[in-house]
Amino acid sequence: MPINELRSISMFAKAVELGSIRKAALAQGVSAQAATQAISMLEKHLGVRLLHRTTRSLALTEEGQQFLEDAQPALATLERAVNTARAGKEGIAGPLRIVGPKSSFASILMPLLDQFCQINPGVRPDVQLDDGLGDWVLDRVDVGFRIGASAQEGVISRRLFPVQLIVCASPAYLDRYGMPTTTDELSAHRCSVFRHPVTGKVAPWYLTVDGKVEQRHFTPAFCSNDTELEVQAVLAGQAIGQLANLSVAPHIRSGTLIPLFLSHISSPISLHVYYGSRNALPVRVRAFLDLAIASLLDSREFILSDAELAAAHAAYLERLAS
Repeated sequence: MPINELRSISMFAKAVELGSIRKAALAQGVSAQAATQAISMLEKHLGVRLLHRTTRSLALTEEGQQFLEDAQPALATLERAVNTARAGKEGIAGPLRIVGPKSSFASILMPLLDQFCQINPGVRPDVQLDDGLGDWVLDRVDVGFRIGASAQEGVISRRLFPVQLIVCASPAYLDRYGMPTTTDELSAHRCSVFRHPVTGKVAPWYLTVDGKVEQRHFTPAFCSNDTELEVQAVLAGQAIGQLANLSVAPHIRSGTLIPLFLSHISSPISLHVYYGSRNALPVRVRAFLDLAIASLLDSREFILSDAELAAAHAAYLERLAS
C-alpha cells in the first residue's frame, strides 16, 4: 500500500475517533487543510463518500462505516507493530535471545536472568544452551556466552573470568584410595574424563608444569559427556577429576571436594560474553550485557584464590592428622 493511502486511512480513522478533522490533524501533526485533503483523496481513490461533514460536525456514511470496520483491525495490528519496535529500541521489553554452553553454565546464567527479569518483567528470554557452535546471524542471537573467545567474524567478545581447571577428589575417595602426591601417581588412580558431546573427543587434563601447560591423557575409570554428571561422580567418590571452577567452587569452599596439585592448576581458557555491535543495541540487550559484565567480570564467586585453595587442601590434611 502506498504511504499516502496509509496516511489517508489513518487520518480518516483518527477523525472519526475524535469527531473532528481539525482535532485529527492536530493529533497527527499536520494542518487541517492537509488532513481534509488526505480524506478527500481517499474518498476519490475509493470512489465512495466516507463522511458527511459540515463546519461543525461529521458523520459516517454507510460506506464509511463499513470501510472503517474493515480497516480498524489492520490499523490496530500496525499500531502494535510500531509500539513493539519502539519498545525494543527505547524500552526494556521484548525477546532476548541468548546462547551459551550446555556444560556447567545453567547455574551461572539462571541467577542473572532471574535478577534481570524481576526488574524487567516485559523481557522474554529465549535461551539455547549448546556446546556446538551455531551461526550468529541465522540464530538471531542478542547475547552469547562461550568458554573461549568466539571465532565468528564480526562478533565482539569480552573476557569475563578465567576457567580454572582443578584436580579434585572427595574426602571419601581420598580416605579409600589415598592422596596422590605426584602427577605420575595419577596413572594408578581412578580418573574421570570428559567427552565432548559434539565432537565425541575425550578431553585431556591440562596441567601447569614449570610454567607451561601440558596435556595428560589417562585411562578413564569414569567418562561422561556431561560436566555435571562428572562432578557428581567425583563428589560420590567414584574418581578423581579435573574440574572447572564454574562447577566446583562452592564444593571446594564447603569441603566436599579437596583440591589437589595446587601448583599444577591451569587456566588455559576463559568465559567470554559476545554480541554483534557496540552501537544501535536495543535497550534490553544493552541492559542485560551491563548486568552480565557487572556480575561476572573477574567474579570472586567463581574464581578460587590461591589462599582458598591452600586452606581447603590443608583442612583435609589436618583432619587426617587429628
